[in-house]
Amino acid sequence: MATHSLTTSLSSSLLLPPRKLVNSSFIQCCKTQNESVELSTNGKAGFPEKSPQKQQLKNLPPRPRRIILVRHGQSQGNVDESVYTRIADPKISLTEKGKAQAEECGKRIREMIEKDEADDWKVYFYVSPYKRTRETLQNLARAFERSRIAGMREEPRLREQDFGNFQDREKMRAEKAIRMLYGRFFFRFPNGESAADVYDRITGFRETLRADIDIGRFQPPGEQSPNMNLVIVSHGLTLRVFLMRWYKWTVEQYEKLHNFGNGGVVVMERGFGGSLLMHHTEVELREFGLTDDMLKDQEWQKIARPGELNYDGPMMNSFFTHFEDDDCQ
Repeated sequence: MATHSLTTSLSSSLLLPPRKLVNSSFIQCCKTQNESVELSTNGKAGFPEKSPQKQQLKNLPPRPRRIILVRHGQSQGNVDESVYTRIADPKISLTEKGKAQAEECGKRIREMIEKDEADDWKVYFYVSPYKRTRETLQNLARAFERSRIAGMREEPRLREQDFGNFQDREKMRAEKAIRMLYGRFFFRFPNGESAADVYDRITGFRETLRADIDIGRFQPPGEQSPNMNLVIVSHGLTLRVFLMRWYKWTVEQYEKLHNFGNGGVVVMERGFGGSLLMHHTEVELREFGLTDDMLKDQEWQKIARPGELNYDGPMMNSFFTHFEDDDCQ
């Protein structure tokens, strides 16, 4: 599978044609969060069953400034696939190049955070329990002194897709060829997982992460700051599935995504919502596999309030082709 490394340059403006929306106004750049709600046909739509009272909202801790997704550095398995036949997948180590990639990744993340010019910033880490991701975090974290690290948590749900214990090299090549015919999302490896299985456990992790954010669990009482940065160190497929789940991408959209390189990062940065376009350029995201509809939705994510759904989103309007009929407007 081709890999694409997303860089850490700041995003440029997205220049896309206006969206064809059904009974809605176009997205506009807004100065305030309230203004964005007034201009959007979403209004205050969200999840009523989950929405706390206004008084409770005032007491919620600040949301993190970023969620930074990091793929592990180069591993022994990335260099020599025969390693999987004699070493258990969770025990495969980084190469020396992978350790250097991880250390450089940590430096890039710190440089990005320091551009905010905030004094009270910190990082909190979630990491897959596999050896290569733990080693990636150990080397990445060299860029941060103890006072900047709010904490870390090993999270088994962030592990690599299970391929079925020790792998037979020739059988695995055949299975991967069949996967391309069957579909990358639904194909399940014998005694292993499909990407759909990974989606299920990532859904559980996402709910834990949202609860952590809502409660402010990664920040001690009295030290809660809007300049917290969450860093998730995991595996290529797992991180792509995480993005799919977070942004509600379809199976078809997921299957068009490319893996990003070892030691690469994807940054979800807070606007009013949390958009990939706050940090990455349109070119970078297109190389990753985002389509026009996905990019338009990322533009909307910049102004979306937490809990809002993009009811007039471009993906819905492109799926239901009968909307092109004037009688359905």
